[in-house]
Amino acid sequence: MYQQVPMVEMDGMTMVQSSAILNYIATKYNLYGKDTKERLLIDMYTEGMTDLYELFLQLVIAAPAEKDAKVAFLKDRAKNRYLPAFEKVLKSHGQDYLVGNKLSKADILLVELLYMVEEFDASLLAGFPLLQALKTRISNLPGVKKYLQPGGQRKPLPTEKMVEEARKVFKF
Repeated sequence: MYQQVPMVEMDGMTMVQSSAILNYIATKYNLYGKDTKERLLIDMYTEGMTDLYELFLQLVIAAPAEKDAKVAFLKDRAKNRYLPAFEKVLKSHGQDYLVGNKLSKADILLVELLYMVEEFDASLLAGFPLLQALKTRISNLPGVKKYLQPGGQRKPLPTEKMVEEARKVFKF
């Protein structure tokens, strides 16, 4: 539709835009809450995750002179803003999942984010036992476990070589 990715063909439709695709799949597989209140919470949490993802993206495309400052900023925001917020949610209700004590897209996206944080700097997860427990719990689900296996579909953080290649291809 917009001549860009992501694009998914599913159920006889061509879908574009990440959030729209995720919402469709989450709704189809009952991972998007039971009512509007739960969907609101799921959306709030996933939007917060998006904010932290964007800090990773900014780091990846940062000029070398900006890199150290962006690393420090990312570490500060992860450790003092985003991870504490998600830990607090889990602690506040004492349940295994972020919303409704049921697996949702928010849990899955958070675990992917936690892997990203861990690959970037594992020490950032220290002091967040409920997040670590969630990561372990979700990672042991059969489909997720398969995805995480070596040779699976999960991609690691981009390397400098990958970033340079992208800079050339996209001319930035």
